[in-house]
Parts: sequence; structure tokens; C-alpha cells
Amino acid sequence: MLERTKMKPLDRKAAIASGLRTLNTEMAGLAALTGALEDGLAAPFADAVALLADLSGRAIVTGVGKSGHIGTKIAATLASTGTPAFFVHPAEAVHGDLGMIARDDIVIALSWSGETSELKGIVNYARRFAIPLIAITSGVESALAREATVVLGLPKAQEACPHGLAPTTSTLMQLVLGDALAIALLEARGFTRDHFRVFHPGGKLGASLVKVSEIMHAGERMPLVTTGTGMRQAILEISRKGFGCVGITDEDGALVGIITDGDLRRHMDADILSMTVDEVMTKGPKAVQPDTLAAAVLQMINSSSITTLMVVEGGKPVGIVHLHDLLRIGAA
Repeated sequence: MLERTKMKPLDRKAAIASGLRTLNTEMAGLAALTGALEDGLAAPFADAVALLADLSGRAIVTGVGKSGHIGTKIAATLASTGTPAFFVHPAEAVHGDLGMIARDDIVIALSWSGETSELKGIVNYARRFAIPLIAITSGVESALAREATVVLGLPKAQEACPHGLAPTTSTLMQLVLGDALAIALLEARGFTRDHFRVFHPGGKLGASLVKVSEIMHAGERMPLVTTGTGMRQAILEISRKGFGCVGITDEDGALVGIITDGDLRRHMDADILSMTVDEVMTKGPKAVQPDTLAAAVLQMINSSSITTLMVVEGGKPVGIVHLHDLLRIGAA
């Protein structure tokens, strides 16, 4: 085992310069990949998207070492955006996991050189059962490329590692190309926010995709009075419902105004109890539709420095949502 060498006192400027060199080197790799996708990589990329779009089984992603780690992430991204996928390690594949791969699947194999010997078993299996194989490799003349149905040839690029050994630029290009495949498939399938939520029900992301109709307070819980109502009754309605506001509707039931705690404070110098809601309310209040996502509601609440929003349909109030409701589901 190699002993860890003792570091000299850190040269901060040198460390920053090293970081910038890494970023610039990897950006050059991405620029080369962009150029390739605009040229010779375009047709095979479209072929790969077409293959995966018609997939009736699952995308089986495989690779060894750093390519394997990238493959795991690509499989997760595909699965979360509507393409059933999982990662199969090639070493485990030849010890029984080949049984996880079916005839209606597609194999996506990652290898920078295309000569990774550990992939031989899974590649032979794909050929034996006529399972389509998409190769992501810079070795366009490699053994892997020769066996592939579609070859996504990565351009040669300099690794950020000063020794040219640690996979850095190469793995970044693999990752980005995997993302490009996943997003192209997402768009080809018309994958919507609602579909996305099915695969992401947990955490803040899942909460942000909840529709306001699922968390709003409706019916008798809504604080509402009609135009012409006296402020004494309006204040009682604010107190009873506990949202710190009351919506004002006209004779047709349309929302025309709102009175909040702020409106009450602004009229404290006047004889507010002798006034009607028409004299105190803020006209044309902000409101959202029932199918508005929680993330959009949170953005409106934050940007407007308010705590509640009325939910309307056809101009008429159907519910009310409070900042606490967003906190409760984890969207805020």
C-alpha cells in the first residue's frame, strides 16, 4: 500500500488555477462533443433515440469502473424520465445476472476504449439473443463498436488529470451524452410534469409537483363575504376561518377583492367598523387555478410577500391555500 505523501502548505492561488484548468479542459471536451453531435454523431444519436423510443422492455445500462458509475446515473435518469432502465454490472452478469436481460430489452454499454474485457460476456449474450446494443465509446473501431447496433462515438479529448490517467473529461462526456439521450426521449414521449410526479412522489421535488387542488381548503373552510357586507361581519369571518384574510365576491359569485390583516392595519385610523368591505378591500386580488403546481404557488407567495392565495375557477373562488399548507407537504 502506497503511503500518503505529506502535503506542503497549500498554495491557494495554485489550487484555484488548477480548478480553472480542470473546468476549462472539461468544457473543451463538452465543446468537442457538441461539435460531434452537430456532425457525425447526429445520425447515430437519432438512431439510438429511435431504438429506445420503441423499447417495449427495459434499457440495460452496463459498464466497468468509472464508466460503470456513470452508467448507474444514466440508468437512474432514464428510469425517472419515463424509460424503464436499470444498471447491470458486467461481472455480476456472467455470474447469473444475465437472466435479468430479456429479448425485448436494449443494452447500453459504456467503455471509453471499447476494449473492456469485462463487457465480453454481456455483449456476447446480447448478440446471441439479437438484443440491440448501443455502445457509448471513443473507440469507434473497437471490439465493442464492432458488435454494436448503434455506436455513439465520443470525440477524443484531453483528461483534466495532468497525467492523462484519471477519467475526468471522458466520464463527463459520457454523462452528458446519457442526459442528452434521456431528455430527447422525454420530449419524444411528451413526458409531462404529471408523469414526472409519478416517479418522484417523495421529497421536496415530489411536493413541488403537487397541484394546489390537492391541498387547498374548500367549501365552508373558505373565508368569504359578499360586496356590501359590513366590516364587523367581515372581521368575524376572518377570525372564524383563521387564514388572516377574507375574500370578497360579487352578486355573481366572482372574486372581486380581498381583505387581509394588512388592509385592516391600514384603516385603523378610520372608524373601520362603520365601513363596508367595498371601502377596505384590495381589488383584483392575486389568485391561482386549481391545477397550479405547489412550486408555482410558493413562488407567487414569496415574490408577493403574502401568506395566502385564493384558488379560483372561472373567476369564482373554489378554495384557499396558505403558506402552512406548503410547509406541511414539504414544498417550502
